[in-house]
Amino acid sequence: MTGLLNYLIYRPHDRTTARPHDRATARLQDCKTARPQDRKTNKSMTYKETLDFLYSHLPAYHRIGKAAYKNDLNNTIALDNYFAHPHRSYKTIHVAGTNGKGSVSHMIASVLQEAGYRTGLYTSPHLKDFRERIRVNGEMIPEEEVIAFVENHRTILESVQPSFFEMTVAMALKYFQDQKIDVGVIEAGLGGRLDSTNIITPVVSVITNIGHDHMDLLGNTLEKVATEKAGIIKRGVPVVIGETQPDTSAVFTSFANNLQSQIFFSDQNFSCRLDPSDTDLDMRGFTVADLKRNRSFAGNIPLTGDYQEANLRTISQLYSCLETKLNLSEADLETGISNVIKNTGLQGRWQLLGRKPLVICDTGHNHEGLEYVIKQLLKIPVIKRHIILGFVNDKDLTSVLPLFPVDSVYYFTKASVPRALDENKLMSEAVRYGLIGSSFSTIKDACNEAIKNAGPDDLIFIGGSTFVVAEVI
Repeated sequence: MTGLLNYLIYRPHDRTTARPHDRATARLQDCKTARPQDRKTNKSMTYKETLDFLYSHLPAYHRIGKAAYKNDLNNTIALDNYFAHPHRSYKTIHVAGTNGKGSVSHMIASVLQEAGYRTGLYTSPHLKDFRERIRVNGEMIPEEEVIAFVENHRTILESVQPSFFEMTVAMALKYFQDQKIDVGVIEAGLGGRLDSTNIITPVVSVITNIGHDHMDLLGNTLEKVATEKAGIIKRGVPVVIGETQPDTSAVFTSFANNLQSQIFFSDQNFSCRLDPSDTDLDMRGFTVADLKRNRSFAGNIPLTGDYQEANLRTISQLYSCLETKLNLSEADLETGISNVIKNTGLQGRWQLLGRKPLVICDTGHNHEGLEYVIKQLLKIPVIKRHIILGFVNDKDLTSVLPLFPVDSVYYFTKASVPRALDENKLMSEAVRYGLIGSSFSTIKDACNEAIKNAGPDDLIFIGGSTFVVAEVI
């Protein structure tokens, strides 16, 4: 093999990559296989030209960082008024938190699909294609719809000058209305109170956990970050909290009490155990126990990271809140979890890319997320670990680099986005923590070198940044 791309293309054993939903149309297949620049519509712009326009005109956090962050909802409200509040035409579930909100959003969307609901799913950021952010029953928004949205509403976009995220939220909410969905699962961005998604009034709010991420924008203590996330709690709307944390639980309880909202701490009501002897990385058995009702249920999950135990507790509590409201069954829950990748296209969560050598990627990028990932890496019996690592340039390296094992070979690199941290700067900082390796100007070069050096009983891990993972999937 000459490189990781060939290595991945010819791996017959890989079953973790996204597969189209069983009910997906041939049109979706065309969208997935055709290159955007090769596909035109009757409109004047191609899909690629549309994205170029958006990226050049609208500040995007995932590209330039906090310069794109808006600390008010003025633009979002202006767009919502313009589109006549489309989110009021369907039920919504709002999911915020530092880690796990993507997995929880995808899982509950999959459960709803299994229950027969036409389900919208809004998430961020995307890995490969902008359209991943906006899905209905797992099917990405067609390129023609993205083009039409920009062309039909270009005047208001140029007038309001929203951020890329603000524009995307408006596009999603409007598209969901046009598609006549039953329920929309809406993942918040990096915040809560001032997040563009916070104009919805959901049937249930979810806050997975609070960690050390985006503290330059949300507050320099966990209590302050929790206060921002708690801003999604609505009066009289139940709220599910994923983890009981000493620094944040009182914040959430206070908000819920003031707003007369029922509050449920998932880890106080449910326990979860992933099968520790399960060596099949494509699927993993789990058992969830309902501690209040003294019952349990077992299932399988294709998201095999250890950290999914916390997310399975959260999804179980969320299911409990929705069971009667939406007439869900335990069968919906079990099949929704086991089919989450097939139903929603989720990628990048402890994703298996190859076996000989073992190749795994994960989008965990902050202290809490990487701590889980590295702990699981260290449990895998291998001859040698090869770690391909890249970060964004505003990452607090002092909080993440000490987590990595010194007895590994490192390949420091950078993603092809403006926010990427220079690979040589990363290598210089890593040396201070005993992490030794070489620098590579592209992720492709880093992957090629790792594949060349790794034996069949070695492990290659790729991570540090969502953008790094995006380039290898």
